[in-house]
Formats: sequence, C-alpha cells, structure tokens
Amino acid sequence: MNKRPIVGITMGDPAGNGAEITVKALANPVVYENSRPIVIGDANCMEQAVKIVGQEGKIRIHAVKEVKDACFEYGVIDVYDMGLVDMEKHIFGKVSKMCGEAAFQYVVKVIDLAMKGEIDATVTNALNKEAINMAGHHYSGHTEIYADYTNTSKYTMMLAHDNLRVVHVSTHVSLRQACDLVKKDRVLEVIRIADNACRALGIENPKVGVAGLNPHCGENGMFGTEEIEEIQPAIDAAMAEGICIPEKKPTPPDTVFSKALGGWYDIVVAMYHDQGHIPLKVKGFVYNRELKKWDAVAGVNVTLGIPIIRVSVDHGTGFGHAGTGSADELSLANSIEYAIRLANNKK
Repeated sequence: MNKRPIVGITMGDPAGNGAEITVKALANPVVYENSRPIVIGDANCMEQAVKIVGQEGKIRIHAVKEVKDACFEYGVIDVYDMGLVDMEKHIFGKVSKMCGEAAFQYVVKVIDLAMKGEIDATVTNALNKEAINMAGHHYSGHTEIYADYTNTSKYTMMLAHDNLRVVHVSTHVSLRQACDLVKKDRVLEVIRIADNACRALGIENPKVGVAGLNPHCGENGMFGTEEIEEIQPAIDAAMAEGICIPEKKPTPPDTVFSKALGGWYDIVVAMYHDQGHIPLKVKGFVYNRELKKWDAVAGVNVTLGIPIIRVSVDHGTGFGHAGTGSADELSLANSIEYAIRLANNKK
C-alpha cells in the first residue's frame, strides 16, 4: 500500500498567481517523494502556467475526472479538471464573476474529496474575496467556507513560519468588533485549539503563550479590563485542564512574540487578526524596494478545529504580477510540506 498522503491543491483564483506557483512548487521532485499531489482546478489554466514559467517539455498536465485516475508521477501534474474557465474571457489581474465562481467551486470540491476520504489533506491557493462575492458566495475567506462546508462551529486559523505559530481569537472582523469578541469562553476555546494543534504537529507538551489585548495588558485595569475579566479566567480554566501556559497570565502583546521566537512558547494565542499576522509577516515576508517586489513570501495558514486538514498560502492572489511567471512559490511549498506533516501525524 502506498503510504504517501494524497494532497489536493486548489488552483486559486484563475486571474491570480495560483496556477504558476503550483507548477513551480510541483517542479520539485521531493514533493512527489513525500506525497501524491493533485491539483483541483482547470487543466487549460495549468497548461498556460506551464508555458508561463518555462517548464514546457519538462512538465505535462494530466487532466482527470476522478482522483483514482491520477498517476502521481514526478514530471506530470494531475489536474482534477473542473472546466470552469473560458480562456477567451480569461484576463490576468482582473476581478471577475467567472474567476470568483471557479475559485469557489475548486474549494468546495477539495473539501468534498477530503470529507469523502479520497484525499488526505488540502492545500489552498489564494482566492479573491471580491470575486467570490461577485459570484454570489458571501464569505469573508477560505476559513469560513471550510467551516460552513464541514459543519464546524468552533474553529480558528493558525499562521506558522518556522518555530513561530499563532492562532487567533478573531480574524476577519473590524478592530472595534474584535475587542468585543474577547470573551472568556472564546479565549478558552482557542487556547484548547492551540494546544491540540501543537500535539497534531508532534509536540508532546506544548507551551502556550496568551497575548493581552490592551497595552501592557491593561496595567491592572488602567487601560482596559479585558485581561482581568475575560483573558485571565480563560487562562485559569485552561491550566486547570492541564494545558501549559508558562506565564500563568496574559503576556504583553509587544513581547509575547519575541518570547515565542526564543523558544519560550510553542504557540501564541493572539486576540485579533493583525496582532497575530504582523509578526508572522515581518518574519516571513521580505520586500525589495528597488525591484518593487517581494523577495520572499514564506509562512502558512492552517485552519484548526475542522475535521479535515487545510493549509493555505499566507499571501494573496498577486494580481499585480499574475501571468508574468515571477511569483514566489515558497509559501505554497511550505504549505504542501506542512500538510504532508499533518497528514502523516494523523495516520
């Protein structure tokens, strides 16, 4: 029996860089040594991407209608061909209903395949939120689609790059609303999810850091009372369950990530989207001012709490340079590697 996990990779928005970075990532033979990848998307778009990145004669596209028909051989990219993109209407870098619908359906299909057990893990390229809403699918992102289609009510996202891992109490809401969502039950729920996530990665006794919401964790109520009224009670409850929180209290947001980078924590619970995203992207993203492009785009996004494995690139669709072949595949390569690790640990 072949023990290499089958990894379903969505192509992302066809007007973006998903197809070309997928070809680049799958040009690495190590991916095939460790897994059996299959792309959920449009074969025509993938054929175009092979030409864009200069892999003609080295990589060919194999369109299939069933996972069982894939060959999983290096040099051949199996594509579960959805046939949703009219190439005569396809324009790189343009938001459209057609591409939004296609990107959404790729996600729905990869979830369906994972829920049926036909694939072992899912990896998603970026979609455009405006485009999927234009197509009539009113979601704020991948995470919410996965939660809906897996019937999951308790979930969150984890961002990871090397030894820095962050989970969030809230994500795609306004900052004003994010403050209102810092409640004991939700904070406790996310601490539990963080602990379980580390164990799924093979970390036996994870150490969880919990960020405060306010400057200096509120200075005993001078700058806000959320730490006293909501976060500390959640920490106490988590510790009573045996979860290791070394500080035994919330850690100031301006130092918690430095401690995590130093190995004091295995994972950090952030109170809102940007609190967790900024340190991850400072670590993993490098911008070249002279060339006006990203030299490095590293890191992954993992949806936690759902019954299937989902790992995503930690960047957008790259509409500004889509179709040029210049997009960096590092985040996608990291995502595939992370998905393989999670799938192997789940077996």
